Amino acid sequence: MKRFDLIVRGGMVVLPQAVERLDIGVRDGKIAELAAELDPGEAAAVADACGCHVMPGMVDVHVHLNEPGNGHWEGFETGSAALAAGGCTTYLDMPLNGVPPAVTAVALRAKAEIARGRSAVDYGFWGGLMPGHVRDLPELAAAGAVAFKAFMSDPGGRDEGRFTAVDDWTLYEGMARIAELGGLLAMHAESEAITSALAERRRAENRLSARDYAASRPPEAELEAVHRALFFAERTGCRVHFVHISTAGALRMIDDAKRRGVDASAETCPHYLLLTADDMERIGPTAKCAPPLRDEAERERMWRMVEDGSVDLIASDHSPCPTEWKASGPGGDFFAAWGGIAGGQSSLELMASEGVRRGLPLPAIAKLLADGPARRFGLSAKGRIAEGFDADLAVVDLNRSYALESGMLLQRHKHSPYIGRTIGCKVKETYVRGRLVYAESRGIAEPGFGERVVPSA
Repeated sequence: MKRFDLIVRGGMVVLPQAVERLDIGVRDGKIAELAAELDPGEAAAVADACGCHVMPGMVDVHVHLNEPGNGHWEGFETGSAALAAGGCTTYLDMPLNGVPPAVTAVALRAKAEIARGRSAVDYGFWGGLMPGHVRDLPELAAAGAVAFKAFMSDPGGRDEGRFTAVDDWTLYEGMARIAELGGLLAMHAESEAITSALAERRRAENRLSARDYAASRPPEAELEAVHRALFFAERTGCRVHFVHISTAGALRMIDDAKRRGVDASAETCPHYLLLTADDMERIGPTAKCAPPLRDEAERERMWRMVEDGSVDLIASDHSPCPTEWKASGPGGDFFAAWGGIAGGQSSLELMASEGVRRGLPLPAIAKLLADGPARRFGLSAKGRIAEGFDADLAVVDLNRSYALESGMLLQRHKHSPYIGRTIGCKVKETYVRGRLVYAESRGIAEPGFGERVVPSA
C-alpha cells in the first residue's frame, strides 16, 4: 500500500510564517507530510508544481449563490465552479437571496439538501437575523449555521418574504441571544436613516448618476452603523464581524473596540482595494455595490490598514445577478441598477498579484484569504498548509499575467468589473481534500465533490 494518495512536488509552498520549496504528501484528504523531497514511488499519484507557488485554498466566507428559488442569478454548480477556478476551496453562502431566506432551520435544511452533490468545493451556510426571527436563532445554530448575518440597511430584493433589515431592538435582542449561544453575528453596517434620506433627496432632484449614488451612501453612513453595532456588542458580549468594510475610519473604530475587549473582526473585499468611484463611473453598474466604491485616497488608506493588520480577512462578496439587471434605468438612473459585484473567480488572483506588487508577504496574503477566515469561523481543518489540515491547495503561477475575458468566467452570468484587466498571476490547479477539482487545462475535474462544513465545537 502506498504511503500517500498524492504528492504535490516541487512547488514554493506558502506556509503560515514562510515560503519554502517543499513536497506535500497527502493521505485520506489530509496533509500527511511536508518535506524537502518525498519519494514519488510512495504515492498513488504525483502532481508537478515546479515553477509555481502552492497557496492554501481561499476560504471565502462571503458568497451569494441564491438557491433555492434564484438559481438563475447564480447556483451551487456554476458559482462553485467559478470559485474553484479562482483557487477557492471552501465558501460560506449568505442567507438572504434564497426563497425563502435562511432565517429558519427548515429553510437552512432545504438549502443544504439542494446543495448536496452539486458543489465543486466545500461549503457552509450562514443563518440570518431579521425582525420576527430572533426565536429561530437556537434552531438555526443547531441546524449547522456557521454564523448569522444581519443588515442594518435595506438589502433590496425582489421576492415576497424577502430578507429585511434589522431595527435596533431586533439587533440588540439578537446579539444578546447569539451571545448566549456562543455564536457570531456579521453585519452589513450602513445607516438606513442616512442612506434612504440621501437617496430620496437625489432622486427627487433628478440627480441619478454613479457619483450621486456614491454620495447617497457616504462614509458617515458606515461609521454611524459600525459605532452603533459595536455599542450593542459591548453591552451584550456578542462576538461580531463586519462585512465589506470600505473605509479606514471604520477599521480604526473596530480596532479601538478590540482594545476595549470587544470580540470583533473586520473584512474588506478586493473591489475596495482595487477599484475606485472613478472606476464605477467608467465601468457602469457592473461595478455598483453597497457600500459604494470610494475615492483613490480612501483606497490607499484601506491598503495601509491591510498592511498594518487592521483587516482580519478578505472575502469576495460574490454577488451575481442576471446581466440585464446590471443596467441603468431611464434617464441614466444608476440607482435603478442592481447592486453587487461578481468577482469570486478573481479574488485570490487579484489579491495575490496586487499584494505581491505592493510588497505584502505571501504568508500575510494567505492569512487574509485563508487562515484568518477559517480561524474566525471555526473551520479548524481549513486555511493553512500544515500537517493534519485538509489538503486544500491552490497551485498559482505568480509569473504569468493574463487579461481577463468574459469567456473565461465559469459563473452563470459573464459580467465582472475586472473584464479587460490584466491580472498578474494565474491559478493552474485547485485541490480540495487532496482531490483535483479544477485544472486550467480541463476545467472542473470533479463536479459535486464538495462537502458541507460546520464550525468546530
